Amino acid sequence: MLRYLTGYYHTATTDTQHRWTPNQWPDKPKPVSRFLLTTTGALLLMDLDNFKEINDTFGHALGDDLLRQVSGRLLRAVRDSDLVSRLGGDEFVVVLDNLGADLETATANAGDLGEKLRETLACAYELQGQEVIATPSIGVVLFNRSKEDSDELIKQADMALYKAKASGRNRLCFFDPSLQLDITVRAAMLRDLRLAIDNQELRLYYQPVVDAQHKILGVEALLRWQHPVRGLVSPATFIPLAEQSNLILPIGQWVLEAACAQLREWADHPVRHYWTIAVNVSAKQFCEADFVAKVERALMDSAAKPARLRLELTESMLHSDLDETIVKMELLRMQGVRFSLDDFGTGYSSLSYLKRLPLDQLKIDKSFVNDVLVDHNDAVIARAIISLASNLSLEVVAECCR
Repeated sequence: MLRYLTGYYHTATTDTQHRWTPNQWPDKPKPVSRFLLTTTGALLLMDLDNFKEINDTFGHALGDDLLRQVSGRLLRAVRDSDLVSRLGGDEFVVVLDNLGADLETATANAGDLGEKLRETLACAYELQGQEVIATPSIGVVLFNRSKEDSDELIKQADMALYKAKASGRNRLCFFDPSLQLDITVRAAMLRDLRLAIDNQELRLYYQPVVDAQHKILGVEALLRWQHPVRGLVSPATFIPLAEQSNLILPIGQWVLEAACAQLREWADHPVRHYWTIAVNVSAKQFCEADFVAKVERALMDSAAKPARLRLELTESMLHSDLDETIVKMELLRMQGVRFSLDDFGTGYSSLSYLKRLPLDQLKIDKSFVNDVLVDHNDAVIARAIISLASNLSLEVVAECCR
């Protein structure tokens, strides 16, 4: 756990603003406890909600420029007695001092100042002549003793930050003791998730893909977890846990193998033999060096037809190494596997990607489909995507309306 803050900071004693660049870290970083004074204050831990996507899209140099702009905004927004520090990556800490003599006043002041910082950071940034939105999520913990455990404060602020992310992002959440219970529950769920494959608790549900005449053309495989005690656990709960713990790799492989086995079973069915199964592939899974080999092995072991398997990628997965991505896709397409670009229109993808990627299908994100009959802008966007896909000889699927 971090004991020291490095980056940008104010010092109340000298009324001086200091700046440390990544290549000029001080020999003796300032300990967090150095800034935790005797009156009630607050520690705010924050990061940018979509920084990785922006970094991948615009490059690391412009990502660094964005971080400098964030630092500048924070420094201009805080008081001289406050501390602003970059922990690393896109994580920043702000320590607010002298918020009030009692807890109620300090909480109100911390909330007001925290919201001011959130609104300041949520305004558009300019990168390479383009306006970019990078909203923050913020976790807040109060302190009221001169000798707080800085490691524990950061841990508690991190719990509050996680709650802010889970609650929809671009918001501020305070730490409370119940969050510690949430962490305990998550730890227990993670332990159970590690056993879910061996205990045969994972299930695939199939959502039909239909044409305009309501004829089923295929299905999308949707993963569910049938927990022996909790019942059916939502993927919104356990997929983030799997991503964070790298369990997404064995789970993703299980999904792939189960889908291929289902394709083989349907091969002799009088109606379903021509159906395709779409499988969502995680970024970590796709980036594995032996991803192509694992797909090939799943197809070979099941004797499923490669042409009936469709792998769904998201826009954010395509930025890290485009050339390597294309090589993997081409190797599998040569065997008949198809590819779909999921949630199209929600990321920062350049249209130049579409020209190079060996795709077969675009999926219009449901955020553009839900109100397409009543929202003019959604209708315009949907028509534009359909026209674009048609000109590129790509199929189009609209995600299910509510």
